[in-house]
Amino acid sequence: MNVFIDKVSGFCFGVNHAVEAAELELKDNSKLYCLGDIVHNETEVRRLTDRGLIIINHEEFKKLHDCKVLIRAHGEPPETYQIAKENNITLVDASCPIVLKLQKKIHKAYEKMLVVGGQVLIYGKKGHAEVLGLVGQTDNTAIVIDKDEDLNSIDFTKPIRLFSQTTKSIDGLAKITELIKQRIKEKNPNVDFDFIANDTICRQVSNRSKELKDFAHKHEVIIFVSGKKSSNGMFLYDVCKSVNAHTYLVSNTDELNSEWFKDINNVGICGATSTPVWLMEEIAAIISKM
Repeated sequence: MNVFIDKVSGFCFGVNHAVEAAELELKDNSKLYCLGDIVHNETEVRRLTDRGLIIINHEEFKKLHDCKVLIRAHGEPPETYQIAKENNITLVDASCPIVLKLQKKIHKAYEKMLVVGGQVLIYGKKGHAEVLGLVGQTDNTAIVIDKDEDLNSIDFTKPIRLFSQTTKSIDGLAKITELIKQRIKEKNPNVDFDFIANDTICRQVSNRSKELKDFAHKHEVIIFVSGKKSSNGMFLYDVCKSVNAHTYLVSNTDELNSEWFKDINNVGICGATSTPVWLMEEIAAIISKM
C-alpha cells in the first residue's frame, strides 16, 4: 500500500510563526504562558505543554504580573495589551501579520462609521479567538454574522462595512454579501446605499480548498488530520469528504481504524492549517505498517 502526504498541508505562515516563537522562548525559559491554545490541535498543544508552555484563559491572564505571555496567531483585542501594560507583562506577540493588518482596517472603518452612524459587520464564527480580536477593534460594537438569521441584527437603513474572518470560505462570504445586498434593496429601493464589502479572507488558507479537492480525487482513501476545535480543519475536512466519500477525520494515531485500509492500494494524508507535519508523518508511518 502506498501512502502519500499532501505537500501543501500543514501549518500556515501565522501558525508556524507562533509555534517557532514559543519554541524559541522555551529554549531559555522553563515556562511560558500562552493566552489560549497556541493552535487548534490537541496533539501539538500537548507537545508544547510538555516543554513548559502553560495555556491560560483571559481571566487567568488578568491575574498575572511580571511574566511573559505569548499571543498566538489569532491576535487579541486592545484590552489585552492594556492589561499587559498595567500588570508589567511582557508580551511575545506572535499575531499573524495578515490578522494584524485586518484589525487596523476594521478599526479605521469603525472610526468612519462612528461619524456617519454606520455599522461594522464581521462574517465569522461567534466566539472564535480571531473574531474576538476583530470585534475588539470596534469597542465590541461590531455585529458578527455567522448564520443567515444573524442578518436580522443589521439596520439596513444605515451605512454598512463588511469584513470577514481570515479563515472563512470565499463562497460563504459571497453568499452573505449577496443576502445583504438583497435586504438593502428591499429597505432602500431606488436609493444609492452606502455599503462596502471587503474580501479579507487569507488566500493561503482559501486556496487550499481547490488543492485538497484535487488531492482527494487522486486517492482511494483520505485521512484528514485535524484537531476537532479547528474551524479551518472542519471546513477543509468537509471539502475532502465532498469529493471522496472515503475520507476519515482523525486527531491522532489512536483514532486510526485498520478496516479503512482493507484492499486499498493508495492512501492520501492531508490536514488543516493547524496540523503539524510531524503528526501527518507519524500517521503515515503507522498506516504503512498496517
